[in-house]
Amino acid sequence: MTEKPISILQTSPVLLLLCMQESHQSSADFRFYIKNQSRDNVSRKQVRIYQLYSRTTGKHVQILGKKINANGEDGGKYALLVVETETFGSQIRIQGKESGYYICMDKSGKIIGKLNGSSPECVFVEEFLENNYTAFVSAKYKGWYLGFNRKGRPKKGMRTAQTQQEVHFMKRGLKGTVDPQEEFRFTTVTKRTRRARRLRPNLKTN
Repeated sequence: MTEKPISILQTSPVLLLLCMQESHQSSADFRFYIKNQSRDNVSRKQVRIYQLYSRTTGKHVQILGKKINANGEDGGKYALLVVETETFGSQIRIQGKESGYYICMDKSGKIIGKLNGSSPECVFVEEFLENNYTAFVSAKYKGWYLGFNRKGRPKKGMRTAQTQQEVHFMKRGLKGTVDPQEEFRFTTVTKRTRRARRLRPNLKTN
């Protein structure tokens, strides 16, 4: 004699209630996991304060408000920058500590200051160069860099390139010292750097 399968309608009401409670609990646990993941992503942000020394002007990037230039003095209050960066990434936002404005790039390539830095136009990708300088390319407008001419005025993004000195910057502490974390970053080894290492004389000490 074969046993007949038990249908859901024949299941005990108590068992059905327990199954429903377990399903509801699993759903709640999943929502809790997603909520905590979102909080964790926020907590991964790093905030640092330093200056950006311009290779072209020999001075520092300063955010005066809507206007931004590279004529700031070492230690000037408008030259102190609050840089927000992701722990596992190179995307950053640059805010003036004194003015509260963010460095942004609009669709025409113009560098402007905005109080609200949540726009993708205010996000830059940090690129480490082999000459110990750093470049910042727009995350939204590919190939457009943050740059300043010899007079310290912003260059339009479409007129910039990574090889130009106008887009090269060096991180500096509050007293003009190199950013401590620069010691731990890696530089790209190219044929030129390999050749320079081979030609470098070996100094022998007696």
